[in-house]
Amino acid sequence: MSLPMLYSVLVIAIIFEVLGTSAMQAAQHFTRLVPTVTMVVCYAIAFFCLSYTLKSIPVGIAYAIWSGLGIVLISLVGYFVFGQKLDLAAVVGLGLIIAGVLVLNLLSKSSFH
Repeated sequence: MSLPMLYSVLVIAIIFEVLGTSAMQAAQHFTRLVPTVTMVVCYAIAFFCLSYTLKSIPVGIAYAIWSGLGIVLISLVGYFVFGQKLDLAAVVGLGLIIAGVLVLNLLSKSSFH
């Protein structure tokens, strides 16, 4: 599979992980059926897509991208959808996560290229 296709599948995994985590917030301790089922389905898709990328992308690199970008995106969802505030330290930390993902992909020889 081509590199752009692998990264597309990884992006799909990230999107479904963020959707699953958002549904977990809405499930209110698994007391609401639809968000709970949505969470399970989204996580299943996310892990399937992540596992598919592991055929070619090293696990450390794939997981760093998946978790790092997932953290940044779910923080943005928390801010815009759930009204959760981010202070300056949180914003700086999220910027460092983005920088770390970029360093892994652009400069590391461990990355899949």
